[in-house]
Amino acid sequence: MTTITEKTIRLHPNDNVVIAIRDLTEGEVITGVEAPLRQAVQRGHKVASTTIASGGDVYRYGQIIGQATADIAPGEHVHLHNLGMSARRQDHSIASHNAPLPLIDDPRNFMGYHRADGKIGTRNYIGILTTVNCSGSVANFTAAAAEKTGLLDEFPNVDGILPIVHSTGCGMSAQGEGYATLMRTLWGYAQNPNFGGILLLGLGCEVMQASALLAGRTVRADGMLRHMTIQQAGGTRKAIARGLEALRDLAAFANAEERRPAPLSELVLGLQCGGSDGYSGITANPALGHASDLLVRHGGTSILSETSEIYGAEHMLTRRAESREVAEKLIERVRWWEDYTKRNGGEMDNNPSPGNKRGGLTTILEKSLGAIAKGGTAPLRNFYHFAEKIDSKGLVFMDSPGYDPCSVTGQIASGANLIAFTTGRGSVSGYKPVPCIKIATNTEMYARMSEDMDANCGDIVSEGVSIEQKGQELFELMMRVASGKKTKSEELGFGGVEFVPWQIGAVM
Repeated sequence: MTTITEKTIRLHPNDNVVIAIRDLTEGEVITGVEAPLRQAVQRGHKVASTTIASGGDVYRYGQIIGQATADIAPGEHVHLHNLGMSARRQDHSIASHNAPLPLIDDPRNFMGYHRADGKIGTRNYIGILTTVNCSGSVANFTAAAAEKTGLLDEFPNVDGILPIVHSTGCGMSAQGEGYATLMRTLWGYAQNPNFGGILLLGLGCEVMQASALLAGRTVRADGMLRHMTIQQAGGTRKAIARGLEALRDLAAFANAEERRPAPLSELVLGLQCGGSDGYSGITANPALGHASDLLVRHGGTSILSETSEIYGAEHMLTRRAESREVAEKLIERVRWWEDYTKRNGGEMDNNPSPGNKRGGLTTILEKSLGAIAKGGTAPLRNFYHFAEKIDSKGLVFMDSPGYDPCSVTGQIASGANLIAFTTGRGSVSGYKPVPCIKIATNTEMYARMSEDMDANCGDIVSEGVSIEQKGQELFELMMRVASGKKTKSEELGFGGVEFVPWQIGAVM
């Protein structure tokens, strides 16, 4: 049971720290803390409520977030100087808390674009999808030429022409995990329902060949994919000219599509957090989790990701797994991540970032316990690899790095048609062709960056708004955005540089 005072929050009765909800000064007396504050503590940071001996467990959310590295007195600031991590101790209790959520028998629709494969788009873009970095400039030149010539003037139902450029596609092995991951990512983008058509553009001599991407596959059920290489076209200028012809053909088809009612079961929501702070697991993440549960109860899909940011809290998900198989897939991937970071000279506790730490987060265990709150309380239906096609309804997990642009790229490739992104420090980004709802964790940042934020969850603390009420507000906002309301990141023009495929393996 959460206890809120005018100065702090205690998130669970078993916690031996409280969280400051305003900047506190040395000597202040805090309800539930056995001694006055021993030093000033910033908003979002932790204060020991009782004595914690060196080596003793520190509890937040009723869960262990690390161990004291020195004796900690009541009223003392708890952070990097006295809190660390030892070996994790977890009870996975597989599939022990997986009761399904009750379905909501109140059919509701959003207004979307119906595609030939049965999927529903929330936007209607034409994409210029590049196979390799070497075709990126020509993709940008072609999109700029289309804008300069007013190609879309006669096609008002098309949201835009989007060049999708990246830094890989060659200098890599033509087999193995890295190649397969990029293949899934490109293929997934080509099929995302927020695209009304795709121009696939290669150089011609790269490792990731367009012919390999298309071989034996019906990439788009509507046939709206054109492909070409710059070398085959005869160089840059001729490739641009041919590209404009293809774009006109694709735009004419996409323009015929209009928004029509679609059931909420066709919404696929990517759950993200970035620039997290000490409030993330208290306000925005649990509110988004409630909204996610509402979507699941309407038959929709929510994708939780960022494996490196559920590390240490994966037992909270394995307990909710619908089957042992799903839980074991997640556990196996966590072990893969431990090896992956080790062989690349890192460690899982390299996260939180410096900004996270300034916001009050100390260990990856603490960050992870707050991050998984985005997934609500629904059972975990399935596990997917990065950019793997999502074919289950309900709450699912897609493996990805915690690096936001890369993680969202995987979710979009997996089929997400809407993104909800919580932030405490103030992340700014967008993810065309999929609209991204930015959700502030604290009122101060929301006021400072209101031109970038779509919603504020800081009022859960500042005004006593309930998690459930805020979750319902976020859910209704999602419906409006899915039906065409522009997000702040869309209005600002974000989305041109956030396509970041996960590069695994040697660059050669």
